Amino acid sequence: MNIHSKPGFYRLEIQKTTWDVPVRYDSLRPVGSGAYGTVCSAIDQKTKEKVAIKKLYRPFQSLIHAKRLTGKLHLRVRSCVYMLLVFCGFFKVISLLDVFTPDSVLEKFQTFYMVMPFVAQDLGHIMKKKRLTDRIIVYLFYQLLRGLKYIHSAGIIHRILDFGLARQAESEMTGYVVTRWYRAPEVIFNWMHYKETVDVWSAACILAEMITGHVLFPGHDSIDQLKKIMRLTGTPDFSLVQKMQSKDAQSYVQGLPPQRKKNFREVFPNMEEKAVDLLEGMLLLDPDTRLTAKQGLSHPFLADYHDSESETDSEPYDDSFESLELAVGEWKSLIHMEIMTFDPNNPSKTAM
Repeated sequence: MNIHSKPGFYRLEIQKTTWDVPVRYDSLRPVGSGAYGTVCSAIDQKTKEKVAIKKLYRPFQSLIHAKRLTGKLHLRVRSCVYMLLVFCGFFKVISLLDVFTPDSVLEKFQTFYMVMPFVAQDLGHIMKKKRLTDRIIVYLFYQLLRGLKYIHSAGIIHRILDFGLARQAESEMTGYVVTRWYRAPEVIFNWMHYKETVDVWSAACILAEMITGHVLFPGHDSIDQLKKIMRLTGTPDFSLVQKMQSKDAQSYVQGLPPQRKKNFREVFPNMEEKAVDLLEGMLLLDPDTRLTAKQGLSHPFLADYHDSESETDSEPYDDSFESLELAVGEWKSLIHMEIMTFDPNNPSKTAM
């Protein structure tokens, strides 16, 4: 504890990992881990607010890892977009509060940390403790779609299930999403380059679960996941199969026994008709015909909260760095420069 790694920092061990953090942040407590790092809660002595600090795992272990983390940091610094479900039950768009490294010299730069507002509970925790009222469900879902509209307008696909996986939309997208049950069908087998409506599918799964109290498509593996989906939606029609860019996906789908789409009102007999209609528009197999977040916001199910003036768009995300072909050391230099010039009050003035 109290071993200074450099002036203004102190060192401590957390779950067998060494953390070097500014003295501004104290009372660190581990709260979880993800694909890219470990998260601790802390108290910001400057603001007296509780924050979450994420330490990134081996950010420069490979070219792919370094570029991915450059994008991860760049996305949050530049667009200041990070969507979370806060304790009181709504989604909001917030900014990256701070980013720091104990390694001020590039030659010694090995790790960095990101600071964000602390969120005590997510929707999953809330749903496990109590059944949500109809009005709360409508409000939560409205806020979710409003947040999705905002980030989609910037050209960013969020991939709801792990906000650490938020990334800018591009021509090549991987099929990896953390939680299988909420994956859109085009993601499961890489049918095609997916678009923003991949998030709308996941949002629909969340809506159905909030209303019924049960996971909509609890697949045991990818094959079982797709089977469960098609029991409701039916198998893809000829026009969708023709649009699939993966020949393997085409062959697989064409070999499936044909199934007709089920009547959603019979599947959800106790659900409000407007909710059923919205789900039906969001759970279309073809991502091109699926409702967008903007279209969903104007659906009658959300009429009590819909306000086009408050459903704002974002500035386009600057993705110029994505086309750069750099070595690991050069990506490392870019990240270091971004961190050293980070200004939480004006992120647009950072270096990258």
